[in-house]
This record gives sequence, C-alpha cells and structure tokens, in this order.
Amino acid sequence: MTFSSLRSDRGQTLPIYIWVTGILLFVAFAFFAFAQAASARNGAQSAADAAALAAAQDARDELLEGLGGSIGEGDDWLDWLGGDNFTGDGAEGAADALAADNDSSVISFGPAEVNGYPGFRVKVETDYTVGDSIIPGTESKHARAEATAVIKPRCDVDPAADPEKVIEFDCDGGDSFEIDPDDFELDDLPDASTLFSVHLAD
Repeated sequence: MTFSSLRSDRGQTLPIYIWVTGILLFVAFAFFAFAQAASARNGAQSAADAAALAAAQDARDELLEGLGGSIGEGDDWLDWLGGDNFTGDGAEGAADALAADNDSSVISFGPAEVNGYPGFRVKVETDYTVGDSIIPGTESKHARAEATAVIKPRCDVDPAADPEKVIEFDCDGGDSFEIDPDDFELDDLPDASTLFSVHLAD
C-alpha cells in the first residue's frame, strides 16, 4: 500500500468519524433530555403524593377531634368511626403547604372516593421547568402529576353496642380499647393512626 493510498483512506475515514461522533453526541444529549423530563415528572409525582396525603391526614385529625368532642354528647358519636364525617376545611391548605415544600403548586383539588372510602384528589405542577435541552420548549415546560389519598377506618364495634354504655373497639393489628361515655377524657382516645389509616390509592 502506497503512502498516497493511506492518506486517501484517512481522508475517507475522517468524515465518517465526525459523523459517528455527532450521532453519539446527539444520542447523549437526547438521553440527558429524557432524564431531565423523568426527573421533573418524578418530582411532580412526589409533590402530588405528599399533598394528597397531607390533605387526608388533616381530615383524619378532624375526625379524631370530632369523635372526641361528640362522645357523651349524644347517641350518634359512633358515626364518626365511618371515616366520612369530616368537612375537610383545612385539607386544601395542608395540600398547598406540602406541595410548596416540594417546589410545586396545587392546580386542582377536590374530594374523591375510592372503593367506598373518602379522600382527596390533588393535581400539582412543578414551580421549576424541565430545563434547557435539545428538545425545543423544555426550558418553559413544567411537569404535572396527580394523586389520590383515602382515609380508611381501622376499628369496629359491635353493631348492637349501646353508645351510652362502655364500648369496646377492635382495631386492625390486634389493637383494642374501651370508651366509657360517662367517664371519658380526650386522653382516653388512641392516636389518630390507630383509628384511621391514610394511604395513596392504587
């Protein structure tokens, strides 16, 4: 092989090398862009999950307060165990606060019901954008996600129980306790998580 033919081969290889390098760079930037978008979506979903759970937990606290305030005040205090006796007045504020903690804003909020259990559906949008990338428009694109959290009662009482007498509560996990309406103090109630579970809907 002559020197001139070697130089010719190098001359033909250089454009191919540049072309392949350009493709590899483009692919790398494309993967980076998708990674940015995935990160933004994950951040939005985390914010939505946290906001929905915060709303449901606020309602759960309201249920506990309502139950404690109604014991001994009438025959319908056991109705609070159904898990749907809340107004949810503070739930949206709780959702807003947790979304903000995750650099997002609530753009849609409302009550929800899943398998007969009450809760809240929250949709959020990130305060930050996906960021600059080779995909046009990502520098102004915000990620969105939604989540639903429900409140599920964890305790049962005998349907024939007299609300004016001592009531025994049987709860998930083997927990149990008694309430005497005639001799009741707020400290007699267990933690809200014993009476009601809060979880994200599938």
